[in-house]
Amino acid sequence: MARIYYDKDADLSVLRGKTVAIVGYGIQGRGQALNLRDSGVNVIVAQRPGGPNYALAEQDGFTPLSAASAAAKADLIMLLAQDMLQGQIYREAIAPHLKAGRGLGFSHGFAILYRLIEPPKSVDVFLVAPKGPGSLVRSQYLEGKGVPALVAVHQDATGRAKPFALAWAKGIGATRAGTLETTFKEETETDNFGEQAVLCGGVSALIKAGFETLVEAGYQPELAYFECLHELKLITDMIYAGGIQGMRKRVSDTAKWGDVKCGPRIIDERVKETMRQLLREIQSGQFAKEWIAEHEAGRPDFTRLMQQDEVHPIEQVGRKLRAMMPWIGDQRQATSDKRQVKKRTQDPRRKTQVRAKRRRTAARSRS
Repeated sequence: MARIYYDKDADLSVLRGKTVAIVGYGIQGRGQALNLRDSGVNVIVAQRPGGPNYALAEQDGFTPLSAASAAAKADLIMLLAQDMLQGQIYREAIAPHLKAGRGLGFSHGFAILYRLIEPPKSVDVFLVAPKGPGSLVRSQYLEGKGVPALVAVHQDATGRAKPFALAWAKGIGATRAGTLETTFKEETETDNFGEQAVLCGGVSALIKAGFETLVEAGYQPELAYFECLHELKLITDMIYAGGIQGMRKRVSDTAKWGDVKCGPRIIDERVKETMRQLLREIQSGQFAKEWIAEHEAGRPDFTRLMQQDEVHPIEQVGRKLRAMMPWIGDQRQATSDKRQVKKRTQDPRRKTQVRAKRRRTAARSRS
């Protein structure tokens, strides 16, 4: 059983007097940076100028620096750029400034496990990996809650790597929910496997196969889209909230029977053996080697496969049907608007203004 840490197990004061740098102000970087700052940590942000994330960091009250400048100033550096960019950023901007006793953090272990980055033995190397996107990390923090996270230590040069990791997890709100201890190897291999076999590769391939089967049998592609893609969200939402059995309690008996009787015919022993082979390729490093080589070659196969799926009939049909359902876009906007309203109403000045307006309204109604 994994050990789970909560607020009482983490001491945020170990970050007191430290400067921490977030390198990469994407969705995850923004969520962690804002939460740490709100937790009283001195946070600086590194982001390339010219892009929307740079402007967003400025809008959020940060003065974005170059990665090299941030690394020179920081005691702890959290590298949150994309996996394939981390090695170059580290070599060019971080390594020259990574003095003994400093800390280097990650939210995914890919670059460390597959040696895109090999830090000196004199620095702490730790991982804090929230199990949710940065937008959720932020919204849950603002609600006084938290998103669970994983923590791991790769190198403990100072004897404080784990306290730093736990403090970081507490600063972003993760220990409110629970933070599980793991290793860089376990986090990276399970994450890569989940993406390939289930969450991205498995689900996408299953959706397309179901769609193609119905269309090839003569059914309307619009109906195939609804049945194999559109309604998937209804099922995954129920699974997300209550597990597989929780979902089964909320669907028809016909659906239940199809689930328990026919599901194993689709995902059978041959599919599981393919999954085992994928896992072996991840564990051996073959998957990482192939992906790194693909990236270094300019991503020819990646680009071809992405373009191939861009013109797949399920995408063409989907664009047409989604245009008929404006609430899908409205739902995303409503979520964003709700968070902005919440942010405004948390401003003490705004709260005072709201209370004053209510008093004036009440006074007018009495008169």
